Amino acid sequence: MARRASPPLHTPDGRYIVVRGRLWRAANPFLADDVRAALVQALMTARRDVRRAQAEGDAAGLRAARARVHAAKVGLGERGPVWWKDGAPDLGRRMIHKTEYAEWYRERAAELAQPGDPPIQLVGVT
Repeated sequence: MARRASPPLHTPDGRYIVVRGRLWRAANPFLADDVRAALVQALMTARRDVRRAQAEGDAAGLRAARARVHAAKVGLGERGPVWWKDGAPDLGRRMIHKTEYAEWYRERAAELAQPGDPPIQLVGVT
């Protein structure tokens, strides 16, 4: 799988990342670094196990691995109860242009380089 060249775009409040115009709940930024690292490690291991179980046709292993992926994502705050406390609803999985972030995103998208744009010239850098 290809890696991202840059980090994902976060909404101004940090609650979501934007992927191809869709909102996805961001991980809880208030998690301790060691807790976050352990959960990310568990998530990556579980995702590898999902891939392995799929390749081997192991239905029971696939269910177990997917349950571990879900548990890690809940721990990270990407699924389950929202991690913010102001009562705002979860807008995850919605297209951003159908949310209150639409205007912000239109303005931000105009600032971002689009595919096919000429490369940025850095003056004085060799």
